[in-house]
Amino acid sequence: MDAWTQLLIGFMLGIGTAGLDWRAGALTRSGSLAAALLGGLIYGLGGLRWAALLLIFFITSSGLSHLFGRRKASLAEKFSKGSQRDWAQVAANGGLGVLLVVAYALWPAQDWIWLAYAGALAAVNADTWATELGVLSRIPPRLITNGKVVARGTSGGVSLLGTLAALGGALVIGLAAAWLKQDTGIAVTVLAVSLAGLVGSLFDSWLGATLQAIYFCPVCQKETERHPRHTCGTPTERLRGWKWLNNDLVNVGCALVGAGLAAGVWLFLCS
Repeated sequence: MDAWTQLLIGFMLGIGTAGLDWRAGALTRSGSLAAALLGGLIYGLGGLRWAALLLIFFITSSGLSHLFGRRKASLAEKFSKGSQRDWAQVAANGGLGVLLVVAYALWPAQDWIWLAYAGALAAVNADTWATELGVLSRIPPRLITNGKVVARGTSGGVSLLGTLAALGGALVIGLAAAWLKQDTGIAVTVLAVSLAGLVGSLFDSWLGATLQAIYFCPVCQKETERHPRHTCGTPTERLRGWKWLNNDLVNVGCALVGAGLAAGVWLFLCS
């Protein structure tokens, strides 16, 4: 199959998959367009194994977002967006993957690029699992920076259940990456990708507790990521953090840490 044919098939598959996800309620209209573009590029340039790993991430993370939707509805006010991913969320989670698949198309012999791609997906998958399952913990979370007990859904709050969920999300991508890679470095791949995913998720929590822009609703008297208005309609006021660092950019940082650590561990152990 020549490159142009594979690229065309990639976009057709990307459009089809994104359309199904939009109808299922996993994506907004803008999110489905972004997913079609990113998925098409990743399959068109990287082939089936790159697309398969992306699909595993999206199916598992989106599935969890809807599985406990009703139980998490009371916490929706704290998060910047709902369970439907828009174009910015899709780009934050998959944009780095597109850059890496372009690099792989140029330098296909470099194994570290695949590890970086897997590490980025492991990190955002771990973060999603931690968010979706961590809020279900019966034990209140603690702020990652100082251990202070905080309300469920608070940015930077971590719990044992959420951390275990993050490890599970990272391990799923690590095992899938090792199986799709199909060479002798299976153990190293699982270790590098899973570790990178967990650390990337914890870095996401650290950013949420320190530098991410967090707002306050003066009517509800609650912290939130939502801006410019809270779910009640009241304008929110910045409480702390850098005003330009929203949750989408925090997710980009999470993916970058995951990619860098996975590639670094692989190069250290296998070079």
